[in-house]
Parts: sequence; structure tokens; C-alpha cells
Amino acid sequence: MTLPMTVPAPGLPTRVRIHEVGPRDGLQNEKALVPAPVKAEFIHRLAEAGLTTIEATSFVHPKWVPQLADAEELMPLIDDVDARLPVLVPNERGLDRALALGAREIAVFASATESFAKANLNRTVDGALEMFEPVVTKAKDAGAAVRGYLSMCFGDPWEGPVPISQTVSVSRRLMDMGCDEISLGDTIGVATPGHVRELLDTLNEAGVADDRLAVHFHDTYGQALANTLAALEHGVTTVDASAGGLGGCPYAKSATGNLATEDLVWMLDGLGIETGVDIGRLTATSVWMARHLGRPSPSRTVRALSQKEI
Repeated sequence: MTLPMTVPAPGLPTRVRIHEVGPRDGLQNEKALVPAPVKAEFIHRLAEAGLTTIEATSFVHPKWVPQLADAEELMPLIDDVDARLPVLVPNERGLDRALALGAREIAVFASATESFAKANLNRTVDGALEMFEPVVTKAKDAGAAVRGYLSMCFGDPWEGPVPISQTVSVSRRLMDMGCDEISLGDTIGVATPGHVRELLDTLNEAGVADDRLAVHFHDTYGQALANTLAALEHGVTTVDASAGGLGGCPYAKSATGNLATEDLVWMLDGLGIETGVDIGRLTATSVWMARHLGRPSPSRTVRALSQKEI
């Protein structure tokens, strides 16, 4: 018998694109350094499991994210991967490094709050956006697609609740500077479904359509899947997730792991929503990576499927 049983629900998209962030956002928060060949095999396995967008690495200075200091070594090892391979860049120098290695999709990372902008980028919100503007322009001129990550969209560990108008304002500025897509990050996992719907409604009213948005939920309070479903019901069709539930945020101690890709695929499979992902192969990949990291996967679906056959 194959589970979960497919029971579609009304008002949902027929297909969702999963933006897999495990190799970058997941591994950057690990204490142990994962060798580039292991990262390359991880990315190959994720692609073979059916993931079509896999965020590969970051071109941030090694001092700040030593776990991803091997970007130059990694990129040639994955140039045969049949998937979109976006990379994170912090500034023009990082962009130049990425473009020189053949990157065709890049991402910049902003904050909706001043406190996190200071902690993560050592700049004000305005200062960070001013730094990113020439990066986005240069990337677009080079023919690259650009994603804008926006952290602390729902709550901030220092400032508390984040006004919806504040998140919308920064999102609109990222869009206006040329970002093709905005990923709304619930960095410390405090969002709830009503908050998600209200933010998306207000973004739409400000001219940011659902098809230009992605959602990036952390599962700190067990709300990531509920929040994802609220976003899907609203019309968002791109969801960030991390294989095995890897990741968090090194600059926000209250941030726990990302939404696990397997947990997301289990829900979407049950709803009859296409992803192209083989959950069995994906689970095997996360079990394999967990062995390399020396600890079990936090994903409930990985744990369930690795203990019994469905």
C-alpha cells in the first residue's frame, strides 16, 4: 500500500516548485565542516531525487561563514547537475566570484528589521539595500536571475513583532531594484497562518503578486507546514525547504531548523500537488547526509520512512 493517500483539497495549486536550501542554508549552520566532494554528492543526490532548484553555496567571506568557504572548489564539481543552482552573494566582490564560476542565478539577503540587519550585515536596513542595488543591477546585466531573501518578516528576537507595513516596504524596495523573486523568511519561526495571509494580502495590495513570492518557514513552534498551507491557499507556488530539516540561522539563536523538504513533500503528495520529487530517494539522501553529520535527521518524515517501508 502506498501512503499517504491522495485526497486533494479545493483552492490549491496543482504544482509547487520546491526551492531546496539544504546545501547552503542547511549546512552553513553546522558545526562540522563538510568536505566539498560530500557537498557535491549531496547536490547530485538531491537532483536525482527530482529537485529542480537547489541552492548550492554562498560567496560570503569565509570569516563569516567558514562552512561554505569552499565555493570555488564546489562549483566545478556540480556543473553537470541538471537543476537550477542559485548561489548567495553579499556584495559585488561575491557576485564577481560567482559569475566567474558560471553561476546563472544569485540571491541577496536583506532584513525587515534594523536589529537583524546590524547583526547579520553590520549595516542599517537602508545601508544594506544600498549595497545590494549595484549587485542586483550587475547581475541582471550579466543575464542572471536574482532572488531577494528577506529575513525577520514576522518577528525579530530583539524587536519582537514586526509590523506588516515594514515587511511590505522592504519587499517592495527589493522588487523595485530588480529582484525577480522575494523569499519571505520567518527566521525565528513565530508566524501563524492568519499572519501569513494578512502579509500576503498586503503585499498584493502593494503590487507584489503571489507569483513573485516564495515562503521560507522555520519550524521553531511547529507551525511551518500550517503556514505553508496558508500560503498555498493564497496562491504562492514556491516554497523553500531543507532536506532533512537541516539549518537555522547563525545570527539568531532562537532560530531552529528549516521546514524539512520530506515533511513538505509528504503533505503535498497527500494533497495531490505535483512536485516531481521522489520522497523515497529524498529520504535516503537525508539519511546519508545525517550519517556524515553524525546525528539523526530532525525531520519526522525522514525518521518515519527510514524505520519502515510505506
